[in-house]
Amino acid sequence: MAKTKELSKDTRNKIVDLHQAGKTESAIGKQLGVKKSTVGAIIRKWKTYKTTDNLPRSGAPCKISPRGVKMITRTVSKNPRTTRGDLVNDLQRAGTKVTKATISNTLRRQGLKSCSARRVPLLKPVHVRARLKFAREHLDDPKEDWENVIWSDETKIELSGKNSTCRVWRRKNAELHPKNTIPTVKHGGGNIMLWGCFSAKGPGRLICVKERMNGAMYREILSKNLLPSARALKMKRGWVFQHDNDPKHTARAMKEWLRKCYRHARLCSHSVTAHSLTRVLTRRT
Repeated sequence: MAKTKELSKDTRNKIVDLHQAGKTESAIGKQLGVKKSTVGAIIRKWKTYKTTDNLPRSGAPCKISPRGVKMITRTVSKNPRTTRGDLVNDLQRAGTKVTKATISNTLRRQGLKSCSARRVPLLKPVHVRARLKFAREHLDDPKEDWENVIWSDETKIELSGKNSTCRVWRRKNAELHPKNTIPTVKHGGGNIMLWGCFSAKGPGRLICVKERMNGAMYREILSKNLLPSARALKMKRGWVFQHDNDPKHTARAMKEWLRKCYRHARLCSHSVTAHSLTRVLTRRT
C-alpha cells in the first residue's frame, strides 16, 4: 500500500477548529477533501494530547545493545584500522547478528567515521618534540617576518610505488593522530630529485637534479637560482633564506661560500627536527 501524503499543520488545525464549531467528521472531511477516518484520528489526538503536532515515534529498536556499542567503539579507538567485517564477527561471537551497514550507522552516531588514512612523514619522537619547540618559539612572530622568508629544500619524488589506501575509523579533526596516519619515506622504484624554494608570496624556481647531489652541485644551484627567485618574488631588503641542516648545507665549504656571497649575512641555527635550520639574512637582492 502506497504511503499517503502527510496533512499540513494548517489543515490539521482547521479540522480541530471545525470540530469545535460543532461540525461532524463527515462534514469536515467533505469540506476539506480529507477522509473521515483521518479527520477522526486528528480529533482523537487533539482530545488526548491537546496538540496536532507529530508526536515522537519510538522507531525500530536498536539491534546492538548499549554494551555492544561500547565494545565496538572501544575496539576502533584502540585500533582505528579495524574493518567492519571484524566488528561484525566480534558481535556475532557475542550473540548479536548485524550487517556492515548497521556497524557504520552505529559508529557514525558515536562520532566515528570511516576515512582514508593520511600519509605523513615518518618522524621520530625527538623530531616531533623539536618541531613543537620551534613552533611554540615562533608562535607570536608577526606575519611580516614570515613574509620575508624564502624556504628551500630538496625532495625525491617516487614515480612508481604503492598507491593503495587504508581506511580508519576516526572522529572529526583527528586525521593527524598517529593512529590515523600512514608514515611514509622517500624511496621506491624510479624517482626524480628536485630542488625548489618558495615564500609567502609564491613559489620560486624548481630545478630537476639529474645527478647525485653534493655540496658543489648545491652551491651551483643556489648561485644560479636563489637570487633570481628572490627578485621574481619581490622580496624586501634583508630577506631570510632558510634551509635545513643537511650535511651539504652545514659543511664548512658551504658556510664559507655563503659568507663570501653574502658578506653582510648573519648565520644562526634553530632546531626544528633532527635537522636544524640555517638562517641566512641577506642584505642584498
